[in-house]
Parts: sequence; structure tokens; C-alpha cells
Amino acid sequence: MEECIFCKIVNGEIPSNKVYEDENVLAFKDLNPQMPVHILVIPKKHIESIIDLKEDDEILVGKIFTSINKIAHDIGIANRGFRVISNCGQDAGQTVKHLHFHILAGEKMNERIV
Repeated sequence: MEECIFCKIVNGEIPSNKVYEDENVLAFKDLNPQMPVHILVIPKKHIESIIDLKEDDEILVGKIFTSINKIAHDIGIANRGFRVISNCGQDAGQTVKHLHFHILAGEKMNERIV
């Protein structure tokens, strides 16, 4: 997807502050962090949102969550806790049409979702 900013990051056309990368997944620090720790985790394959996942993507989604687990341990937030959010569609606040998961941590959160 040539106009997708996350695809441009995957392709190296736009720099990012990478936290994790493997053959399927890329994670980088959010440019506009909402918490002390705010990392975006994306598949390298362009998928617009959760709604666009296909049965063939089941293994990829598993790899994304395994990557989130690894990142949480690597950066030291696994024991204290963190939140994982994926906005799906305009009403949910999805601004980039590329499947992505926010890892949020670094301070105590209240019980509200957002």
C-alpha cells in the first residue's frame, strides 16, 4: 500500500525508533506517546484493521502477540502490567489504516479502558 505511513516505515522510507523487528512484525515508539511507554506493534503485511483479518492471518496474529510478550519482558514492563489496544475503524479512533496494537505502560492506569 504505497500511501500507508506504516508500510513506508516497514519499507525503510520513513525512519522510526524501532524496539523490535522480525520477519513478520515491527514495533516502534509512538511519535505522540499517550503514556510513558507507548509502542506500536504492526504486521509487516498490510492489513487495514481487525475487520480485514482472514483465516490465513491466524498465525500472523499469534506472532504479533508473541512479539508483544517479548517486548514487554525486554523493556521491563511485564511484571508491573501494561495495556494492549487496537482501534478498529473511524468511530474507534483508528487514524492509520494499517492494523496496529498500542502497548501502553509506565504508570498506574485507572479501571476505565481509555
